[in-house]
Amino acid sequence: MTSISSSVSPAISFSPLNGATSQRTRDGIDSIAVAKASETAGQAGQVTEAASSSSSSAYTPSQADQQEQRQLAKLAARDREVRAHEAAHASVGGVYAGAPSYAYQRGPDGKNYAVGGEVSIDASPVAGDPQATIIKAQIVRRAALAPAEPSLQDRAVASEALAMEQNARRELLQMNAEEYAQAPQQARPQVQQGEQFTQAVAAVTGATAASPGALLDTKV
Repeated sequence: MTSISSSVSPAISFSPLNGATSQRTRDGIDSIAVAKASETAGQAGQVTEAASSSSSSAYTPSQADQQEQRQLAKLAARDREVRAHEAAHASVGGVYAGAPSYAYQRGPDGKNYAVGGEVSIDASPVAGDPQATIIKAQIVRRAALAPAEPSLQDRAVASEALAMEQNARRELLQMNAEEYAQAPQQARPQVQQGEQFTQAVAAVTGATAASPGALLDTKV
């Protein structure tokens, strides 16, 4: 019994007179408080860093969305421009112009946008009828230059149409001269009037034959 008592008694020392023991107890409590505060601060820092990282990662998709919207806006604008351009050719070309055909580019939204196009047009002379050829050439030339900004191909077709018109005017002059030479004396004034009219509107220098068919614009 004694042994047990003596061995237990020194271990239980809660006396207020024992300053060292009280000091150690307070120091232990203070250390624990400091450790707890440090741990709390560390956790708060981790939460702040995680929130910052989350905010940064959320900003990247926003930039990608903005870039996609800009690309879609450009494609849509190009689509409108191309369709208006080819529609102008087809509308003015009338029966001599074919339906527009387009080259497409798929946008990030999965839709196809026209980025190029062409309209076929009949630029061949009317056989045996220079007057009809003149009228046709004028229509073809107007169709080629109908868009607000004709392409290089458009201008080339317009030049061919002008050349075809000039050739037709020369042919018409020649026909009038032959008719005048072969007409009886009393009919010559009428022939001469027709010849004078043709000469007044003809442009007969530097003309070359036009191709039998042409394309307005080219696909890109």
